[in-house]
Amino acid sequence: MGKERLTLGLLLRLGILLTTVYVCVHVYLDRSWRRTPAPLAFEHPIQSRQNLGQQSRTKRVSAETEEQDRSIKRRISYVRTLKKDSPAKKRDENREVPSSPLNPHRKTPRWHIDLEPWASESHSLEEEAKRFLSYITTPQVSCSPLAGEEAAQEGSKGTTGAWVVCLDPKYSLAHRIQSKHCRIYSFGLGVDDRSLERFLARSGCEVHCFDPSLKQPHLQQAEMWLHRLSVDWRDPSPAIVAQRQYANTKKLATILNDFGHRQVDVLKADMESAEWKILENLLLEGVLDSVGQLLLELHLHWAGFEVAGDDPSVVRYWFSLLKELERTNFRLFHVQNDPAKPHLFLHKNVLNASSAYTLSWVNTQWKP
Repeated sequence: MGKERLTLGLLLRLGILLTTVYVCVHVYLDRSWRRTPAPLAFEHPIQSRQNLGQQSRTKRVSAETEEQDRSIKRRISYVRTLKKDSPAKKRDENREVPSSPLNPHRKTPRWHIDLEPWASESHSLEEEAKRFLSYITTPQVSCSPLAGEEAAQEGSKGTTGAWVVCLDPKYSLAHRIQSKHCRIYSFGLGVDDRSLERFLARSGCEVHCFDPSLKQPHLQQAEMWLHRLSVDWRDPSPAIVAQRQYANTKKLATILNDFGHRQVDVLKADMESAEWKILENLLLEGVLDSVGQLLLELHLHWAGFEVAGDDPSVVRYWFSLLKELERTNFRLFHVQNDPAKPHLFLHKNVLNASSAYTLSWVNTQWKP
């Protein structure tokens, strides 16, 4: 009995020992199997960090490249701007009469006219009209002598000499006529009375008359040049020009460039209610810096082409344009209304105002 118990005890202990060894070996092998891909698992983050480092370095390099590209582009655009300007500057330095009409001291073109304050808090038409009419009927500078009245009375019946120029020695036109270097631009639609133009042509001025109703593009007649062209406040669409093969309306800046003229001693314009938008364009683009005297017929019976707003706003806009003209050193020296025209002011009888006034300004700072 004792030997049997001893044998069973040893067998039991041996079984427990083998079981323990088996469990330990199993656990060891299981851990070793799980630990085997561990280096791969650890290598992947290392590679990711390397890739991230490479990506970050790549991003830094690309950012630096983009910044260099931007700076290069800026330099290129600046150089291109200089290249565009340099020929004009070289022409200004090397040629006595440059082809560009641009004044080197001209202000940067603007996009809109600054409106003057209202004439009164009521914003009434009567108050706006009173201020406007008082402004256009009060000469700001005196001028003697005036040229044009006698020529008009001699050359055409029924004319009253509304178109006049100032030949006062304190302004440049008189000296330009003496030196035979004056240039005249005259814009109109089917104008019959060209007595002032003929007078200035006989005085030795280079006279250009623009009329889109002419049959020929350019024609020399007596002492004057006639052109089938008119001034506008915008250039025509390129598609329209390609279709018609000839544009009969252009901005004054474009016409000056096309003709190779920098200065105009006298600019005369009768634009049949387009004068307000044309004057606005001339002011915004600074073209009037190249003009010595401005003769303009104003039509007041309606607002004018593409001028919107109620009646008081329209008159305020008119007044603001003329004040802008004054700020560009133009001063009114002559005004005359047309007695043959009806007394209509925006389709109304306001202060017995005429529907048409011819105004003459001189650029007091103009020195060609």
